[in-house]
Amino acid sequence: MPTRRRALLILAALTGVALLSILLALVAGSIRIPPAEVLAALFGGADGVSGEVVRSLRLPRALAGFACGGLLALAGALLQVLLRNPLADPYVLGISGGAGVGAILAILFGVGVAGISGASFVGALAAMLVVFGLAHGDGSWTQTRLLLTGVIVAAGCGAMVALILSIAPDHKLHGMLFWLMGDLSQASSPGLVLGVLAAILLVAMPFARELNLLARGSDMAQTLGVQVSRLRKGVYLVASLATAAAVTQAGSIGFIGLIVPHLVRLAAGNDQRLLLPASALAGGSLLVIADTLARSVIAPQQLPVGVLTALIGVPVFLFLLARDARRGR
Repeated sequence: MPTRRRALLILAALTGVALLSILLALVAGSIRIPPAEVLAALFGGADGVSGEVVRSLRLPRALAGFACGGLLALAGALLQVLLRNPLADPYVLGISGGAGVGAILAILFGVGVAGISGASFVGALAAMLVVFGLAHGDGSWTQTRLLLTGVIVAAGCGAMVALILSIAPDHKLHGMLFWLMGDLSQASSPGLVLGVLAAILLVAMPFARELNLLARGSDMAQTLGVQVSRLRKGVYLVASLATAAAVTQAGSIGFIGLIVPHLVRLAAGNDQRLLLPASALAGGSLLVIADTLARSVIAPQQLPVGVLTALIGVPVFLFLLARDARRGR
């Protein structure tokens, strides 16, 4: 089968999975709505409780979840190329920690949902700039230096979050913990985060060939004409903005950016021209399914979606480790 045809089939299959995951999110919940009524609410303008639940509650949440999952998986794929480290994920560079500090402070001072989102985005950008400045230093930039700087900043942000939680009033702790474990219940306007996902894909795809060369090593990439320093800075900026947008919308959701690129590589290979869009589709689908389970398992009570992604991600990651160990032997 030609490579181009195989790539199109993989993308078509993942698109189908994404559409099915969104349909499942519209059907399932504390009030089960049959697929026929869901389609009527979407395309026929059906009124009543079902139409209101689908259009006003479940559809925005599903679309926001898809966009956030796609952004996290896309950021993970980019960072694994940048750092040449299969354990790199969107949170390893402290972006999520900075967002967490901003959001928890906003909840502590009692601001609204818009203020929490704004504060978390500002915190994420602040962490991004701190890591960039410290890792760049005197102009040299290595994967090890960037990784160590990100880990230290993340540890510092984690300590600040723990301090705020220890002094926060009891009636605010529930909201803080839900945000820290991932929560899509406040996602009511997915248009912006969907636009960010589309924009980042459009920016990243033209550099897929250079990313393929960078994945083989900076020396080889530079020999073949890639401006490595500029490419590294661009990848770091794009991955950080993707992480900041996702965390601002959904809170801290782990394992999507770590696991999804690995699974996609198993099915599609390591060509970034296919890996990047496939990771975005697979990551979005996984987060939508996890969020559907989070609000359906013990409905009407909802679970933090980050708990579900961890429960899914841990056994998958252990399976991948065991598989690599068997291959090594």
